[in-house]
Amino acid sequence: MRMKIQIIIESDNHDMPVTEEVACIQREGLSPETLGLTLDEAKELLANVQAAMVKEQAEEYIEQQRKCPHCGRTLPQKGCHEIVFRSLFGKMTLQSPRLYTCPCQPQEKKSFSPLAECLPERTAPELLYLETKWSSLMSYGLTVEHLEEVLPIQANVATVFRKTHALAERIESELGDEQYMFVEGCQRDWENLPIPDGPITVGIDGGYVHARDGTNRKSGSFEVIVGKIITAEGGKKSFGFVNGYDQKPKRRLFETLKAQGLQMNQNVTFLSDGGDTVRDLQLYLNPFAEHYLDWFHITMRLTVMNQIAKGLPKDEFLKDIEKDLESVKWYLWHGNVFRTLQVLSDIQMDLDSIENGNANSDKLGQHVSEFTTYISNNKAFIPNYGDRYRYGEMISTAFAESTVNQVVSKRMVKKQQMRWTQRGAHLLLQVRTKVLNDDWRDTFCRWYPSMTPAENEVANAA
Repeated sequence: MRMKIQIIIESDNHDMPVTEEVACIQREGLSPETLGLTLDEAKELLANVQAAMVKEQAEEYIEQQRKCPHCGRTLPQKGCHEIVFRSLFGKMTLQSPRLYTCPCQPQEKKSFSPLAECLPERTAPELLYLETKWSSLMSYGLTVEHLEEVLPIQANVATVFRKTHALAERIESELGDEQYMFVEGCQRDWENLPIPDGPITVGIDGGYVHARDGTNRKSGSFEVIVGKIITAEGGKKSFGFVNGYDQKPKRRLFETLKAQGLQMNQNVTFLSDGGDTVRDLQLYLNPFAEHYLDWFHITMRLTVMNQIAKGLPKDEFLKDIEKDLESVKWYLWHGNVFRTLQVLSDIQMDLDSIENGNANSDKLGQHVSEFTTYISNNKAFIPNYGDRYRYGEMISTAFAESTVNQVVSKRMVKKQQMRWTQRGAHLLLQVRTKVLNDDWRDTFCRWYPSMTPAENEVANAA
């Protein structure tokens, strides 16, 4: 059996429709391997249809540009050159004539290339979309392998890398200027705003990425700040940036909040680990904001101290330390910072009074001292966790911990042998968070209005 696939082209350039054969498929017998199209046949078919379609579109557009739009005169041709256009279904080489401008209108240029001006980027937006989306979810090398496996194209790691960074830079250029304070208006203005849909919760945490500096692949690590914003309706948005490299961290967080419908009269709860970086980041973004030290990081530190305390000698003098640590946890759960610091001071005095302390007592003393400083520095951000928990309010950044894993670890740390420059990690994070937030397609539709929005894609697929 032989099957020929043809396309019929109806164009203003032709008096009659043009029929062009794009594939000829032969089959003998029937087996699961030969039933329908194979992947290679489908790729060849798509490539041939694309080549014929692009050729006709380009020729029709050039013919439309050959006449002066003012006087209708046919423009003489100066020369012709080739341009290369990369699409989802192959790389196309197009003939691009150069035309003289018409003397009926004064113009700066004496000649122009209509096709080159119409296609300044030389890459189809949908190919850019797929390259950058996949490279944000998996390594650049795997992205190239997957593209070449399912599409009739030849991809290149360096090209995918460069395009991803270029589009991330474009996102960065759209970000407004950094400000110390983003609170706008006064109490009277806030009272006139419509009632917000509900409170917003923001969890902020950090992670570390293996660093490189030029050819040096053992440059330690640098910190990446990641956060997740959750609305009362369940909407979620993530953001991320490299601490110390990003010059607009507060603006980035504020714009993400605005995308979630932030109003100046809205209650916003910030939960963080109490570090100076994340504490400063969340200040002066909203007049009704509440800032809390999250319970997750408190319990992590207390768990470590309890494990160390179990290794202490079981004498009468030290047997109450574990009980005291449980008291610390109970006082903190109820927001009693004063009694917490008193008990920690007592534990520290007991440990310091040991004449021949072992390694565990010295280690526990160090942890207790650090924890005392930690609670003292963050005492203004410690609420009554018990009350918040009973009223169903969030007390932990456990959801932000999972965001660190989703945004950073899966792409940059876990099972990944790569080391990153701060710039490379920061730019990739901007694309990755857009993809994970399901905003990347909408961003492309804003840049390229003729692209199909994401909701239309779903509707067409259904």
